[in-house]
Amino acid sequence: MSKKRFETTVIHEGYNAKDMLGSLSTPLFQTSTYEFQSAQHGERSFLGEEDGYIYTRLGNPTVQVLEKRIAELEGAESGLAFSSGMGAISAVLISLTKANDHILCSSGLYGCTFGLLMMMKEKYNMTVDFSDFTSREEIRSQIKENTACIYIETPINPTMQLIDLKLVAEVAKEYNIPVVVDNTFSSPYLQRPIELGCDVVVHSATKYLNGHGDVIAGLAVGKRNFLDHVASTTQKDIGAVLSPFDAWLLLRGMKTLPLRMDRHCDNAEKIVNQLLLHEKVEQVYYPKNDKSDIFSKQMKRGGGVIAFELKGDKEDAQALLNRLEFVKVAVSLGDPETLIEHPATMTHAVIPKDERLKMGITDSLIRLSVGLEAWEDIWNDLEQALNS
Repeated sequence: MSKKRFETTVIHEGYNAKDMLGSLSTPLFQTSTYEFQSAQHGERSFLGEEDGYIYTRLGNPTVQVLEKRIAELEGAESGLAFSSGMGAISAVLISLTKANDHILCSSGLYGCTFGLLMMMKEKYNMTVDFSDFTSREEIRSQIKENTACIYIETPINPTMQLIDLKLVAEVAKEYNIPVVVDNTFSSPYLQRPIELGCDVVVHSATKYLNGHGDVIAGLAVGKRNFLDHVASTTQKDIGAVLSPFDAWLLLRGMKTLPLRMDRHCDNAEKIVNQLLLHEKVEQVYYPKNDKSDIFSKQMKRGGGVIAFELKGDKEDAQALLNRLEFVKVAVSLGDPETLIEHPATMTHAVIPKDERLKMGITDSLIRLSVGLEAWEDIWNDLEQALNS
């Protein structure tokens, strides 16, 4: 059978209705445990001598469909589902590292990822460095003998800076160092890091993959051997597993991912053009407007998130948010609703101010997740708040 295109795969991969009494919708296996056919069957199952389900923390049919689907969408061998994006990120990073190791990261990170790394630094004497990854020489100069992995966000949250994934992957392979990429802002519809040579991709599936603002979930994809190791250790023993119901909701939401992403991108491009012309806006950050050639090499479109700086300070930024009428002041992204937040005091508040400023997160920076509403209505609300 020929390989299916993305729009087909996101609806069908990993599920065969013939195996489930012809149910067109993936059944929800809302169970915690499974019956063995005999004591010997139970023994063989726990020894790994026989395939099957034992306990939903160790595997569930509904969750498994989701894991197969995201792996295929990202071009990976295997996938794992977690109860949150941070569950996926922490499981992957803990599996790749040990005490006294070194992690090299992109120059900007989600606040909770930064917090996790600082906790690992304090508890396990690990070192963490940040890089712009702009050249082979820069990357090589920051790699150490104990560098356990390279961790990247691109586009970076919330500054929208881009990292050349193929460049980083090529240098990392010289040293046999795995590259982990948070692909949340793009989704596999817009960017596929595995195909560019990276090793592991993580998602906060709460965002674009689910797309409806009603699920907290995380996903990780990569080589089967590595994810089997994560499943049998970090995921199993720490226990950040996804519930069957949330997996079912995710499968439903993902079916419309291409349609939603195109609408998010269409709206975002129009809002960017308006922001660039407004006298109260100092700077606009959007992947498609990046001056390097990185965007054209690795992204299909620019996504639905925009960052912009006001001509003003923290009070001006907060006043803008307070003047909005239907755009929602809320963290997260990828919802049908347009969401706006102030990173310095919200999503990235945990980062010390000097580190935050190095990342480009100023007090006047605002992050906008453009929703699926009519773009004219989104802009009218933003414009009246800016003009006020």
